[in-house]
Amino acid sequence: MSIRRQAFTLACLALSFHAASSAQPAAQAAAPKAAAPVDLTGYWVSIVTEDWRWRMLTPARGDYASIPITPSAKKLADAWDPAKDEAAGLQCMAYAAPALMRVPGRFRISWADDTTLKVESDNGQQIRLLHFRPWSPAKGSAPTWQGDSVASWEFPSTRTGAGSNATEVASAGGFGSLKVMTTHLRPGYLRKNGVPFGANTSMTEFWDLNKELNGDQWLTITTLVDDPDYLQEQWVTALHFKREPNGSKWDPTPCSAQ
Repeated sequence: MSIRRQAFTLACLALSFHAASSAQPAAQAAAPKAAAPVDLTGYWVSIVTEDWRWRMLTPARGDYASIPITPSAKKLADAWDPAKDEAAGLQCMAYAAPALMRVPGRFRISWADDTTLKVESDNGQQIRLLHFRPWSPAKGSAPTWQGDSVASWEFPSTRTGAGSNATEVASAGGFGSLKVMTTHLRPGYLRKNGVPFGANTSMTEFWDLNKELNGDQWLTITTLVDDPDYLQEQWVTALHFKREPNGSKWDPTPCSAQ
């Protein structure tokens, strides 16, 4: 092969490589809405198959079973007074992000824009905004009960989690996963009877969509809550939701402290 022909061949290979390498960042730059591996938008209803007595009813003061609280958390929970919460305008403390998806009711998921998923609850009328990277909260902003949530699309084989249970949680299956990490939380309740979480709480969630042969769609949210102040260890729960055909049963109601 002549030197000129070799040079031409190498140039073609270089151009091909450059084109391929240039195409990859372009694909990676697709907006999260367009790049979504699954469609989570629509109406979902809670299917309460676990912790029924703590979720469907307001537990009595002192009923802290299944949550690994610290002695200081127990002390605060023992002083829970729903009437005082109502009077102080704090009736939404049990509807904060670490507890919201456990509240029985319906959730409406939509895209607020190409990079933000909006999750609305009819019970408590709360709104969570799940921001895909790159995103950062406004500097100096005050903590809120829904906190700052950063989301990313994942598949089970590529998951990374937080804490000692991450490996176990990452083995869960599904068509595609949404990972959500939430921080910058205003202190609230993990359970409606005053079980507290503190300002240093962080939460990691894995949202898995599963489709059945009959067309039913189920959403499983595995939640890992870490609180160095009020939890002795990471609190892990799994929640289940079923997709509804429309919003005919959507019934917004305000927060209640009782």
